[in-house]
Amino acid sequence: MSAPTEAPAVREDVPRDVPLWPPVPRVVRTTRVVVDVLLAAAALYAPYYFESDTNKLLSQALYIAVAAMGLNLLTGFNGQVSIGHGAFFGVGAFTTAILMVDHGWQFEATLPVAAALTGLFGLLVGFPALRVRGLYLALVTLRLAVLFPQVTKRFVHGTGGNPLLQPRRSEFSSLITFLDDDQWVYVFCLAVTAVLALLAWNLTRSRFGRAMVAVRDQEIAATTVGVNLAATKVATFTISAAYAGVAGSLSVMVDRIADGTNPILYFQRSIEFLVAVVIGGAATILGPVVGALLLVLLRRNTEDLVADKPELVPAVFGAALIAIVFVLPDGVVGGCRRLLARLARRGGGGPGATDVPTWPADAPAGSEPV
Repeated sequence: MSAPTEAPAVREDVPRDVPLWPPVPRVVRTTRVVVDVLLAAAALYAPYYFESDTNKLLSQALYIAVAAMGLNLLTGFNGQVSIGHGAFFGVGAFTTAILMVDHGWQFEATLPVAAALTGLFGLLVGFPALRVRGLYLALVTLRLAVLFPQVTKRFVHGTGGNPLLQPRRSEFSSLITFLDDDQWVYVFCLAVTAVLALLAWNLTRSRFGRAMVAVRDQEIAATTVGVNLAATKVATFTISAAYAGVAGSLSVMVDRIADGTNPILYFQRSIEFLVAVVIGGAATILGPVVGALLLVLLRRNTEDLVADKPELVPAVFGAALIAIVFVLPDGVVGGCRRLLARLARRGGGGPGATDVPTWPADAPAGSEPV
C-alpha cells in the first residue's frame, strides 16, 4: 500500500488575487481589433477609390515598407545598425530586371530568386559584420550602399537607367479581369507585404525572436543562457537582406526601372528605409508600414508645396521629419501604444472589466494562473 501523498504547499511568494500584469480594459482590446479591421478594409478598398497615380504612390510605400520591415528586424529587434540596405534593395531590383529583360521571365517568378540571392548576399556580408558593431557597422554598410551603383554600372549592361517593359502578369493573374494594371500592382504588393508582415510577426514571437531581442539588450547575458551570438546575428542579417531584395523586386514591378546610373540612389534608399523605421516605430511590426506611408505622402506633399522652388524640398521635407520625431520619439506606433497604455491605467479593473489571469488564494506551488 502506497504512502499517502502530502497536500501541495500553498505558494507564499505570490500575492493572492493580484493581476500578473497591468490590466488591459476590454474597451482597449476592442479598440485595437476595430482599428485593425478598419485599416485592412481601407487598404483593400484603396485601389478602387484612388486614381492610377495615387495607386502607384501607395505601391511605392508598400515596397519601402517591406524593406523597412527587414531593416527593423536587424536594427529594431537585433540592435545592428545598417545603412547599406539600399545595396540589398538594388540586388533584388537588378535580379528581377535581368531575368525579365534578358531571359523573358514573368515578374512573379523572379521574386523567390531575388529573395534567395539577396539573402545569400546578406549572409556573405553578415559574417564580416560580426567583427564590428554600432557606428562602425553603420559605416561599413554605408560604404556598401555607395559602392553598389559603381559595381552595377561596370558589370551590368542593358538595364541601368533604361525603362523596362510593362511586367507581364502571370496566367493566373491575367484571369483577374476586374483589376486594372495599376490596381493589380497595388494588390500584389499589398499581398506580399501582408505575408511578410505575418512572417515577421511570427518570427519575433518565436524562440529565435527572443534570442534577437536578448542579443540587442545584453549580449553577455544572452550568451550565459545559451544564445549563439554569431548565428543569431548572421541569420538576422540574412533574413533582413532577403526582405530588402523582395522590396527591390517589387520596385521593378511598380516603377518599371532598375537604375544603376545614379551614384547616390541606393544610399538614399538606405536612408529612406531607416527613416521609415524611426518615424513608424522601431521594434514593432506595423511601424515600418506606417512610417513608409508617411514618408511617401510627406515627400509628395512637400514637392507640391514648394513646386516653384525645388531646391527647398530637402529642407522642408527634413524639417517635417524632425518635427514628427520630436513629437513622437518612439514613432507613430510607439506613441499609440503609450496612449493605449495610459487608457489601460485609467480604465480601471473593476469586476468583469478585464480578463487578466490572477493567482487564486489557495493556489498550490507549481500551479498556473487562472
